[in-house]
Amino acid sequence: IWFTGLSGEGKTTTAEVLALLLLEYGRAPTVLDGDVVRTHLSKGLGFSKEDRDANILRIGFVASEIARHGGTVICAAVSPYQAARDEARQMVGADHFIEVYVDTPIEECERRDTKGMYARARRGEITGFTGIDDPYEPPPAPELTLDTTSFSAEDNARRIIALLTERGFIPQAEYALAEAQSGD
Repeated sequence: IWFTGLSGEGKTTTAEVLALLLLEYGRAPTVLDGDVVRTHLSKGLGFSKEDRDANILRIGFVASEIARHGGTVICAAVSPYQAARDEARQMVGADHFIEVYVDTPIEECERRDTKGMYARARRGEITGFTGIDDPYEPPPAPELTLDTTSFSAEDNARRIIALLTERGFIPQAEYALAEAQSGD
């Protein structure tokens, strides 16, 4: 499951809730969060287009290895460029890749920004910030688009679970049992 969207849209929050829900279905997902990956796997990369693409392709490679070995992986990274997301999809395999576009107005992302990155970018203190002076290419045909202003992270995670069930990644019987237990 590949979350994409601007910084502050709710990718990581929704991914964390989704990971907990997947545990209820007997899945122990690996979460590859963009900030964590940059600290460990992509340390030293900057924010040029080439470095951003390299970062996304590294995440895609790790995700493909996890998926190839039967694991479940959740990736939450800005991943601003469509071509790099398409390459990640090819690495994982199109039939096992669910692109989730977290679509939140930039004004809301700026309001949520606890690190002050948007404000710094608007003041020109940092350059190449996605959504301000570097482009974000929204996916033209994501498997799912989420609204984090009208729906909670749990609501959105449950929408993903429903899609995974519809696509056969979670057997219908497991889905029905888990939904019945969550209503208790």
